[in-house]
Amino acid sequence: MTAAATEGLRAERVTREAGGRIVLDGVDIAPPPGATVGLLGPNGSGKSTLLRIMAGVLGPGAGAVTLDGRTLAETGRRTVARRVAVVDQHATTQVELSVLDVVRLGRIPHRRAWSAPGREDEDAVREALERTGLADRTDQSWHTLSGGERQRVQIARALAQQPRELLLDEPTNHLDIQHQLELLALVSALPVTAVVALHDLNLAAMFCDRVTVLKEGRVVACGTPAEVITGELIADVYRVRAVVTPEGPDGRPSVRFLPGAAAGGPASG
Repeated sequence: MTAAATEGLRAERVTREAGGRIVLDGVDIAPPPGATVGLLGPNGSGKSTLLRIMAGVLGPGAGAVTLDGRTLAETGRRTVARRVAVVDQHATTQVELSVLDVVRLGRIPHRRAWSAPGREDEDAVREALERTGLADRTDQSWHTLSGGERQRVQIARALAQQPRELLLDEPTNHLDIQHQLELLALVSALPVTAVVALHDLNLAAMFCDRVTVLKEGRVVACGTPAEVITGELIADVYRVRAVVTPEGPDGRPSVRFLPGAAAGGPASG
């Protein structure tokens, strides 16, 4: 295998402006193959824009996104669609679809126009349903599902695509604690490279192999959760005080927020 074949999806010096404002400013991110990478930062830091650029939905104003060493334009839209799957914050439709219908949408990049699903398509859909615990829900209407169930169906759709890279934009928003934990446990166990935009630092510490932190469109830290998630970083990026302590045998950080704005620096603990 060549070095390029192991590179996967990378953003290199990516810059993007919108409405006369710099949204991303020279951002680099290179997720290790098979890792779950948390993309952290406050609202407006550029997380969603970066994911959309990495998916090829938006183009960078400068810099490039590459897939195995080739730009997305060089790679081609169809190949990118087969390799990179996206799960947005909110997926809605007015069309009456079943769970099975939604998951089958993941096979579109692999099929010829107007062709019927083949055995390979149905096998991929069945495996995705089983992996996400939805095998007994195939006939249920999309509109009758809870928020957590819809997110699970969207992940099943993405898995049916058989991607090597999975991009998720704040997938735990509006989910209760149980569904947040279940969803991220599922994502972190998948045999894919995942980049997940998250607000919850404790969830990122629990489930991510590495984290990248954005502030005002720039990367200010990247590394393991234990290396990155500190009281100093939280005070600088989020402007709140927090006590960060190591938990468990691997020393993953646990964050406890304190009342009041960060003025004199983070609390020690």
